Amino acid sequence: MTTIIFDVDDTLYDQALSFHETFKQLINDTYSYDQIDRIYRASRNYSETLFDQSERGEITVLDWQVGRYKLALQDFGIDIDDDPALEFHKQYKRAQGKITLFPEVETLLDYLKTKDVTLAILTNGEVAHQSMKIDQLQLEKWIPKENTFISGTYGIAKPNPEIFHIIENKLPTQPASTIYVGDSFEKDIIGAKQAGWEAVWMNHRLRQANPMSPYTADKEIISAEALYHYFTQRFN
Repeated sequence: MTTIIFDVDDTLYDQALSFHETFKQLINDTYSYDQIDRIYRASRNYSETLFDQSERGEITVLDWQVGRYKLALQDFGIDIDDDPALEFHKQYKRAQGKITLFPEVETLLDYLKTKDVTLAILTNGEVAHQSMKIDQLQLEKWIPKENTFISGTYGIAKPNPEIFHIIENKLPTQPASTIYVGDSFEKDIIGAKQAGWEAVWMNHRLRQANPMSPYTADKEIISAEALYHYFTQRFN
């Protein structure tokens, strides 16, 4: 049986919307969508780097949570101290309590539920925070709780292939029949390919792949609508 495993953030829903809302409330409500989106993208890049440092114990989780916003804002000439950055993090977290699936993803999950496939989740992050988002997205309608895997539970995070192998054993599934869908080239695509999985890159942010990487995505998709069509055609 084929197993399809999804990332959560910026794969199943638009993570930028919560960031935009928080930025307008706390920083400046006159910035354009494109201006805020550039800052959001910078915060995502810093978040991945700082998350890795926190996983290695080089910085605290709070340093990661606060630092990603401070550094991203500084890149665009906006200097804030730790306290405002922490408030940004808290407000952003509250905004994520209102997230919803891409409509096409919800339709896709309905479709895949009718097929002979196993569905699962693999996401990096703290257990409480990621669980809150998974609950808000109501993913248990399609994916049983025992098929939901959060890196904070194991102390190992993507792209470390060990977290992928743990999931292989727990589901269980075989690399040759496992498809991973995620938005981060560095975390999701490289991690899945190192584990021998098929990797579908949900690149709706139109990011650049790492040209130095020996790995490439098996399929690159640039919208939730295209993701829906890809899988429905594949399993039809």
